Amino acid sequence: MSSMSVSRRSFLKGLSAAAALPVIVPASVLGRGNRPAPSDRITMGFIGMGSMGMNNLQVFIEKPDVQVLAVCDVNESGDNYAGRGLRGREPSRQLVNTTYAENSGTSSYKGCDGYTFFWQVLERDDIDAVCLALPDHWHAYMAVAAAKAGKDMYSEKPLARTISEGRAMVNAVRKYNRVFQNGSQQRSGAQFRHACELARNGYVGEIQKVYAQVGGISRPFPHGEEPIPDGFLYELWLGNAPSAPYHSKRVSGGYNTEEGAWRAWIPYSAGHVADWGAHNFDIALWGLGLDGSAPTKIVHASDAEEDEVTLMYAGSPPIIKKKGPHEGMIQFIGTEGWVGVSRGDIWASDEALLTVAMKPSDTHLYRSDDHRRNFLNCVKTRNRPVCDVDIGHSSLVACLTSEICMRLERTLEFNPKKEKFTGDEEANALVTRSMRGPWKL
Repeated sequence: MSSMSVSRRSFLKGLSAAAALPVIVPASVLGRGNRPAPSDRITMGFIGMGSMGMNNLQVFIEKPDVQVLAVCDVNESGDNYAGRGLRGREPSRQLVNTTYAENSGTSSYKGCDGYTFFWQVLERDDIDAVCLALPDHWHAYMAVAAAKAGKDMYSEKPLARTISEGRAMVNAVRKYNRVFQNGSQQRSGAQFRHACELARNGYVGEIQKVYAQVGGISRPFPHGEEPIPDGFLYELWLGNAPSAPYHSKRVSGGYNTEEGAWRAWIPYSAGHVADWGAHNFDIALWGLGLDGSAPTKIVHASDAEEDEVTLMYAGSPPIIKKKGPHEGMIQFIGTEGWVGVSRGDIWASDEALLTVAMKPSDTHLYRSDDHRRNFLNCVKTRNRPVCDVDIGHSSLVACLTSEICMRLERTLEFNPKKEKFTGDEEANALVTRSMRGPWKL
């Protein structure tokens, strides 16, 4: 029997992790110097060390109240899947140890461990929280396992690969009372919050429609087979996805889906509609006050007034999946004006709206100016973060009902309470998916 299966069996049975070997820690790690004492620090493990995983690590490691104890990836080291240069567990482990050594003024530091198997991270009792940056098909299984292991989570968006998996994540986070931040970081952008407050408080009149610029859906993998690189545990990368031959364009974490990246392929992602829908649909929902809601009708482009998928919510203006007539990837169109917003800028029909201060009587939205800091604060206070799992699920449903509408090429009716399509078994078959064992929910 392989060591992988034995280790996994140990994890699934909830056996205690082996005692950690002692390490020599620098003075700053013990609380001397400018860093908080260990009792005031949040210990973290990082699972998935590709492009976003490394990005998150580089930010979290600079937080003085964070101590990174572990990194984990099925790729030992290489640029064969990250899409942004050298990534994997060894470059990540070296980054942590080198950073802590430099920050403490010591010649070396060896307090960060590298793992191939994620369950070894989750078994560790000395880790408070995990950062999950994985292909979408792994999100639900990993989050449910982390919740059961008592870990708080910062998890990349979109929430999951299917609607049913997103619901399983919500249920697990609530059952085990975990803090969960979804990585839709536009909620921590001041310009997005301001645009949404303008829309929510009537500064552009009554909202008539919202445009959210989002792209298309994933497709079948069209390429052949390549040799599996040394140090890459490809079978575990596939996990619950169907068995398939290795190819660098299948596993690449790049963002150019036309050139080839896992985001482009059906088993692992819904495509751009979810990758960017988790950002732009999310802001549209925030500005309309629709967190916790789901569409009742998804109008196919062939039936829509503006020739693009349109999401209809009960008692709310439509959300149209396209770029609007003004500036901004998200545009709120009102009876008395408009406001548009993108990363780095905000526009409005009247420039005075850009600097208007909300009145005390106005609706003031959750203020977060740093998505990762907001997560850490909530780990300490046990409050819900700005993009809690329920919010992530709302945007996921917007993304995936749009995907299913586009894939089936027809208008669909959706029951928000049941999270099922009405009278359409073909559509309902796509609310879930078959998950290859042993990585089933």
